[in-house]
Amino acid sequence: MVGLTVLAAGCAASAEPTGAPSTTSAGPTIPAVPGIETEAVRLRTDEAVGGQVQMRITATGEEPFTVSSVALDSPGFEPVAPRETSTEFAPGRVIDLPVQYGEPRCDVAAEPAAARLTVVRPDGRTEDLRVPLAAEIMTRIHEEECAVLALLGVVSVEVVGLADEDEAVTGEIRVARRAGIEPVGVERVGRSVLIEVAAPDLPMTLAEGEDELSTPVVFTSASCEPHVLAETKKPYVFPVEIVVGEDERVVVDLPVDEDLRAHLVALVDRVCLQG
Repeated sequence: MVGLTVLAAGCAASAEPTGAPSTTSAGPTIPAVPGIETEAVRLRTDEAVGGQVQMRITATGEEPFTVSSVALDSPGFEPVAPRETSTEFAPGRVIDLPVQYGEPRCDVAAEPAAARLTVVRPDGRTEDLRVPLAAEIMTRIHEEECAVLALLGVVSVEVVGLADEDEAVTGEIRVARRAGIEPVGVERVGRSVLIEVAAPDLPMTLAEGEDELSTPVVFTSASCEPHVLAETKKPYVFPVEIVVGEDERVVVDLPVDEDLRAHLVALVDRVCLQG
């Protein structure tokens, strides 16, 4: 998800070309709830965690209340169980509460969306509310993740042939066709804060009708600074830019399985901790 995490296939619309016209449809608007406004926002910490945004709740009325559970209600995402909380709101107070979102439903739009809140009033009454959600970021996430799913319906991406060197891990990025005949361009692969990535033969193109391409890739240490080693939230996330035919460029994360992760962890140990 952002720096997008590569998602497992499972969206019915994912087989469409990445530049296909949208077939999503929006539902009816959601009536306002007096005294409460909500907005979905995505912070850097949410991007690092993945599958999460902040529910920004504003108490706009004159009566305090307590939120005991919160969940995202968006037609474009699979529902996730509410997050239990006990957060008190005085009039005018604004608080961000983290909520998870499920895998995208690519045949429907992300908006109109709502915040599902369980609210406890000062007299002890409990209300289950569906509050309209300003959800521009959910639409953006929906578009990004559905583009990734569509791309992964056309090609697969993997890292193979791993080998350790003194100060590097080498291998190949392999792109294999799953559907279609259009050319597929692999434009570039980016580094993380912790690991530098070099793929000197990029950009490359899987030509029309070809089934597979491979290109060498070299991972090296980018930093041994103690605060980087201790604090980085995405040590092994490497964005890959891919374009199918005349469609817009899509950014996916290079898949990092347990084998590649183990090689990279050992590389950091060799270069930064033992060297």
